Amino acid sequence: MTSTSYDIAIIGGGINGCGIARDAAGRGLSVLLVEQDDLANGTSSASTKLIHGGLRYLEYYEFRLVRESLREREVLLRAAPHIIWPLRFILPHHKGLRPSWLIRLGLLLYDNIGGRKLLPPTTRVDLRTDARGKPLKEEFTVGFEYSDCWVIDSRLVVLNGRDAARLGADIRTRTRCTGARRNENGWQLALADTATGATSEARAKALVNVTGPWLNQFMNTVEHRPTTERIRMVKGSHIIVPKLYDHDRAYIFQNADSRIIFAIPYERAFTLIGTTDVDYQGDPSEVAIEESEVDYLCRAASEYFTTPITADTVVHAYSGIRPLFDDGASDAKAATRDYILKTDTGESGSEPPLLSIYGGKITTYRKLAESVLAKLAPHLPNTTRGEWTEHEHLPGGDFAPDEFDTMVEKLCTQHPFINDDHGYRLIRNYGTEATAVLAGTTSENDLGHRFGADLYECEVRFLLKNEWARTAEDILWRRTNLGLVFSEEQKNELQEWLNANS
Repeated sequence: MTSTSYDIAIIGGGINGCGIARDAAGRGLSVLLVEQDDLANGTSSASTKLIHGGLRYLEYYEFRLVRESLREREVLLRAAPHIIWPLRFILPHHKGLRPSWLIRLGLLLYDNIGGRKLLPPTTRVDLRTDARGKPLKEEFTVGFEYSDCWVIDSRLVVLNGRDAARLGADIRTRTRCTGARRNENGWQLALADTATGATSEARAKALVNVTGPWLNQFMNTVEHRPTTERIRMVKGSHIIVPKLYDHDRAYIFQNADSRIIFAIPYERAFTLIGTTDVDYQGDPSEVAIEESEVDYLCRAASEYFTTPITADTVVHAYSGIRPLFDDGASDAKAATRDYILKTDTGESGSEPPLLSIYGGKITTYRKLAESVLAKLAPHLPNTTRGEWTEHEHLPGGDFAPDEFDTMVEKLCTQHPFINDDHGYRLIRNYGTEATAVLAGTTSENDLGHRFGADLYECEVRFLLKNEWARTAEDILWRRTNLGLVFSEEQKNELQEWLNANS
């Protein structure tokens, strides 16, 4: 069996894996990325969908992480203004919890330690007279409003994967690495197609284990020095309910257990509430929200909103696992969210490297990728350039953040057979590439079959050709988020069409 040789093999197609693949390919390295399912199938599509510094991390003295995250907010906003946009957060003051002076001090740090330029600063809000206080109970009279950003998390992963492929990376989804062993020339990898069972091999000078919650499992298939380092799997769950209020602000609520939850406008018709922090011991592929978590989120949000949130109002829920470095913290909420890189170069210290990634957050994926390549630099002498991603946009992101509305108007003018809501969604998902999605269409008939909502055949074909989509779940939950408004019958129809056409 012949095998292809690469400079670097990356196992795991989440945000960190795709970010590393993009950065490495842009430096002239030959790159293989292997993902056992779809891109963003795990943790990277189950986040709270924020690009943020992590206000509460200040309480745990994670100043380096907060500073780096705050700086990255604006880097990423400029790189992908279609899928990332500014979001203002209302923090109501709860007299029984953190004192007002402590909140003001934290927000002062938050405003100033990250080099904020594009986003507005913190302001004080009178919740008794301001419309932003209307959804809240009367006891909350004062609040603070600060800035972070929202992100369509799964699309951020896919766009990094697409740019990596544009730069020459070999992206293989639905492919599992079943074994990896060192020899004098590098790593020998055994690969298996999870759909057909077909096997293949590959070689690489360096191996990067960025399998997230599957890190411990994957290490059992790799030839490496024994280690006591482990990930701590912490489950975060979210619920989605019908829209609770009409304005565009999000809320951050303090809870008596010292945790916080968010309530965020979601997909224009819903409110997203999360998250929990629960230690998890099971199979990562079977993670799911528990009834106790639903109750927790409903009770926590109902402490603030005038409208009670109950389990029967939940229209959708999801859970993901944060693969944190096990630093011995007694509480899941206190475990570090920072990323930890561990390199194994064998007993001699000079063997082909295995680099494993623990922790990390979606906001810092780009800096993590730079750190990984800095660690591997001594083993990859044919790199043709240094750090480059800070000032480069992702596919579809080549416009200024304040031009979004103009982009929607322009698309609808060029294609008068689509309505404003359809145009908004296409620009929100694809940015300047929305024209490629609609390429060749001059009337509604040219859009092809309509599967439901405003999802037409031309968009589905674009996703099949360009974004590794294969199933209805890929399209509805990790490419478009239309799963919330599709009926079961429509989902089944889409899958049947895919079975016949892909």
